[in-house]
Amino acid sequence: MKSILCISRHSPYGNALAREALEAVLAAAAFEQNIALLLMDDGVWQLKDQQQPLAGIQKSVARNLSALEMFGVETVYAHQPSAHQRGLSAQAICIDTVQWLTDDQVRQLISQHDHLLSF
Repeated sequence: MKSILCISRHSPYGNALAREALEAVLAAAAFEQNIALLLMDDGVWQLKDQQQPLAGIQKSVARNLSALEMFGVETVYAHQPSAHQRGLSAQAICIDTVQWLTDDQVRQLISQHDHLLSF
């Protein structure tokens, strides 16, 4: 089976790209595809605990992130330098299945997958 890496680089609110990335991962996992999620750049904001989306307009992505494990996506990868640049600490995230990666580890992760989805 081919492996897929979905890279999400956008913040959870302001456009639909972050939500679409999560929905793509959930859909692939539901069809038992070998898929992983990597959050980079502003995408690390999706991990922020106690998100405050605009009431009635946007939904928190934290619920989708927590559902990933139920669909067989056991680890969410996150770019540690992106989180550090944005002041996001490992203690202020909404899920506990995050594996923090350095630049070199991200390059290695990308090379280990057959297909990439970039949002």
